Amino acid sequence: MNDLTQCVFTPEVLANGFNPLGVGVHRASTIVFKDAAAYASRGDRGHEGYSYGLYGTPTTRTLEAKLTTLEEGAWSFLTPSGQAANALAVLPFLAAGDHILIADTAYPPMRELAETDLKRLGVEVEFFDPMSADDVAAKMRKTTKIVWCESPGSTTMEIMDLPKIAAIAHEHGAIVGVDNTWATPLNFKPLKHGADIVTEALTKFVSGHSDVLMGSITIKDTALLKPIRSLIGRMGIGVSPDDASLVLRGFETLGVRLRHSERVALEFARKIAAHPAVEQVLHPALESFPGHALWKRDFLGSSGVFSIVFKPEAAAHVATALDTLKVFAIGASWGGTRSLAAPMSIDGFRTATSWSGPGVILRLSIGLEDETELWADIDRLLAALVPEIDVSSEGPRSAAGRG
Repeated sequence: MNDLTQCVFTPEVLANGFNPLGVGVHRASTIVFKDAAAYASRGDRGHEGYSYGLYGTPTTRTLEAKLTTLEEGAWSFLTPSGQAANALAVLPFLAAGDHILIADTAYPPMRELAETDLKRLGVEVEFFDPMSADDVAAKMRKTTKIVWCESPGSTTMEIMDLPKIAAIAHEHGAIVGVDNTWATPLNFKPLKHGADIVTEALTKFVSGHSDVLMGSITIKDTALLKPIRSLIGRMGIGVSPDDASLVLRGFETLGVRLRHSERVALEFARKIAAHPAVEQVLHPALESFPGHALWKRDFLGSSGVFSIVFKPEAAAHVATALDTLKVFAIGASWGGTRSLAAPMSIDGFRTATSWSGPGVILRLSIGLEDETELWADIDRLLAALVPEIDVSSEGPRSAAGRG
């Protein structure tokens, strides 16, 4: 071969003796075939075969396989973000005239997709009280195709009785989908509790380093595979093998990161709940939380994300108090190594239920920093909310610790 040909041909190198722990990054758009007959019959390879880079490479398939095993499902798909996973999980199963029921506490972009795009396509959209299986039963119709859940609920952490809600949905022939991003498959396995589809924002805890966007869809039954795979292909949606390799790397430390943030977050939640500026701490693992019994029954653990509802006189000063933080960063998303604080709006994102608290509450995500320094940061924030209270004294912290 001349030099120009050598530039585009890749020599085959024997892999004997090369067996690394890290997953190789396989980049590809075109997949070549040994002869014309193999190309003509490429469709026979099925969903597990390789035919074009859009549908997977060994790198992305490795991540999909890991997710499928942990979710205890039949197959997984990767998407460019968590919200892309939510959208691609419902769109294949809805048409004009169909009806979708969505938990009132679902991730706001999912709510906006329903109220904007699904309605524009002629889908009837309705929201239900996530704490009431009876509300789900009352709102089911003959045209209901999907019941979309998120447990805990976005920001306000409501825990759903998923087995009961799934049974109601299945009685009416509807599919049940669950956004499982808060728990990850290490803390909750929706497919074991009645769900048909589970989505994850791998962007958050699974990747764990705040440097990559990705989502996943895992299905319980291969009957759901073709509709999702076909839509992904028609829309030309794929993920980068390089990004998949970052998620695979983060996956390896998910267990230790999640258990650390779980422990520190629960300790902090108990201490914060005792502070006079705080109305309520929204954390499912707290014994005082309304959905705690359901969480304890169905979940394997908790995560490092929880929310704080301040009393009205303190809530008015949250924005100013955030500027006292030195270790926590102020930013969206969560689940990375850096702890984050984000004021979250509740007003305007509830229709089937009512929210009696302030319009904005504070969400914390606990990362991997020194926990003493993190608590000192929270002390500063609480002091700025209620300056006349000496939150640096041992009294409030000791009392909270005994709780």
